[in-house]
Amino acid sequence: MIEPEASVVQDRGKAGAGRRHDLTDAQWEVLAPLLPEAPVRGRPRIYCLQGLVDGVRYRTRTGCPWRDVPDRYGPWWRIYVLFRSWQVCGVWEHLERELTAAVVTTQGPEAVWDKVSVDSTTCRAHVHAAGARRDRQASLFIGLCELLWKD
Repeated sequence: MIEPEASVVQDRGKAGAGRRHDLTDAQWEVLAPLLPEAPVRGRPRIYCLQGLVDGVRYRTRTGCPWRDVPDRYGPWWRIYVLFRSWQVCGVWEHLERELTAAVVTTQGPEAVWDKVSVDSTTCRAHVHAAGARRDRQASLFIGLCELLWKD
């Protein structure tokens, strides 16, 4: 059985430069009721759910590989499993829907999108978007045609 380190399970109280983007206790109180309940059957959770969610947020914010998520959030594989299982179950969409609805009811519909900014400097195109593959035989044929019909 894998035993978690004590610092991973209950290390939420320490403040530091790396924690400035983590959820505050007030934010967690809003988010926690929207999350799925812990399963009744099976083993109980041994890692702090708030730490795992902060680990998912860290990874999506920085874009780093899963294995590079800091250990203070829990093991990288546990963070990935939480992210992936919630993605399959639709939990992330549910959270977005519920939080957006809460903002709309409190601040009005304009409050949701009036300060959204998308930074396109990090958008990458697919490798195939660079252009079509050049067909060597077609280019040779065109070159030969140009030579033959040249005046």
